[in-house]
Parts: sequence; structure tokens; C-alpha cells
Amino acid sequence: MADFGFNEHHQSEIINYMRFARSKRVLRLKTIDSCFEELKDSRLVEETFTVDEVREMMDGLQMVVRGEVEMELINTAHTNVLLLRQLFSQAEKFYLRLQSDISELENRELLEQVAEFEKTDFKTINKSQINQETIKPKLAPLNEGGVSELLNKEITRLQEENDKLKSRLRTLESQAMSALEEKTKAARALKDLQKVQGEQKFSTQSQEINSLESTVAALKEDYERSLSASAASQKDLQENLISAKHELLRVQEQLALAEKELDKKFQQTAAYRNMKEILSKKNEQIKEIRKRLQKYEPDE
Repeated sequence: MADFGFNEHHQSEIINYMRFARSKRVLRLKTIDSCFEELKDSRLVEETFTVDEVREMMDGLQMVVRGEVEMELINTAHTNVLLLRQLFSQAEKFYLRLQSDISELENRELLEQVAEFEKTDFKTINKSQINQETIKPKLAPLNEGGVSELLNKEITRLQEENDKLKSRLRTLESQAMSALEEKTKAARALKDLQKVQGEQKFSTQSQEINSLESTVAALKEDYERSLSASAASQKDLQENLISAKHELLRVQEQLALAEKELDKKFQQTAAYRNMKEILSKKNEQIKEIRKRLQKYEPDE
């Protein structure tokens, strides 16, 4: 039996498809044969034909055969597409990604192996085994060496990770929308604030100008009032100073007269006379003592 690298189940599926393809091929060949038989029965009734008649019959036969062959090729292509669709759909349920190599479809060596397989093993295969293997319409999961369990765990892990990423994406989208709304609100508030500040600044400047003008006017008025008051005060101070000087001279004169009177009165008292006599005696005694001291001092 030719070996294509498949287990018995997959090999039986291939045989089942080849049976289907062969039945369709045989049916289409019978249709083509009937076209020729119909031409023979309907047109070849005379012994001689002209060139135009033969050309007409051949053109008609060519059109019929071409239509049958084209229809068969189209049906074969569409059938292959449906088969691939089944395989891909079943593979997606197990999160498998199938890939095909179109260049291998024209590999002559592999095509010859398929032809050899169809001639030999296809005819001798056990029909009961084929029927048992082809009952299942879908791919069965692998159960060899725990591969199915590992695959399910990996699928579960990927699903959980995908859910986490989706949740995180939703959170980031929500945060982004909130940030965008906050940015829009902040921009609007800034614009309004700048507008209000501009109005307030103009109003404040106007108020400050008016206030400064009022302050300058008040200061000018106070300065003029102060000048007037200062002039009047200076005049009063000068007058008061002159009066004070006159009063001081008068008082000094009175004090001098009072001192003279006191000295005169004191000199006329007995105590003054006695004190004066005592002082005179003391002065005489001091002079006498000095003279005595000069006698006892050594000569230089």
C-alpha cells in the first residue's frame, strides 16, 4: 500500500474522496460518449457528406464536448473548494491554522504516486473498513500522548490572555476618552478664563488709572494745603521765636539783677563778714606755713 504520511482514518477519507471523484468522472465520460452516439444516430445516416456538412457536425460536437468538459472542471474545482472549507472549518474549532502549498499540486512524482495508489490499493481495500472509517463526518481530536490535553490548555491560556487584553483595551479606551474629555474641558475653561481675565484686566487697569488720578489730585491738593500751612506756620514760628528771645533776654536781665541784689544783701550780713575774716586769717596762715616749708627744703 502506498504511504502518503497519513494514518488509517485520514487515508480512508482520501479513498472516499477518490471514489466520489471517480464516480463523477465516469458519469461525465458517459455523457461525452452519449454525445458522440447521438451524433452518429442523428447525423451519420447518409453515405457521403460535403466538407461544409462535416465541418458543421464537428463544430457542433466540439461545442457540446467543450461544454461538458468545462462543466466537469468547474464542478471539480467547486467540489475541492467545499472540501477545503470543511477541513478549515473543523480545524478552526480546534484553533489550528492550516496552510497549503499550491506548487505541490503539480508535483509529477506525487501525482504518479496517487495514480499508483488508485490502481492498486484503491481496488483491494477492505470495504467494511472503509464504511466504518467514513461514518464520521468531522475531524476527531488527537488523543495521542496527551497532545489534546496540552492543546486544550494552550487554547484556554490564550483565551484567558485574550480576555485580559480585551479588558485592558477597554480600560485604556475608557481612560483615553476620559483624558480627551478632560483636555477638551480644560481647553474650554482656559479659553473662558483668558477671556474673563482680559475683561478683568481692562477693567482693573481702568480702575487703577482712575484711582491713580484721584490719588495724584488728592496729593496735589494736600501739597498745596501743606505749603499754605507751612508758610503760615513758619511765620508764626518766627514770631514766636522773636517773642521767646525777647522774653529770654528779659528773664536773664531779671536774673542778673536778682543775683546782684542777693550778693549785696549777703555781703551786708554778719555771717558774710565773719566768714570773710576767717578766710583772710586762713590765707595768712597758709602763706606763713609756705614760708616755713621753703626754709626746710634742700637747695637744688
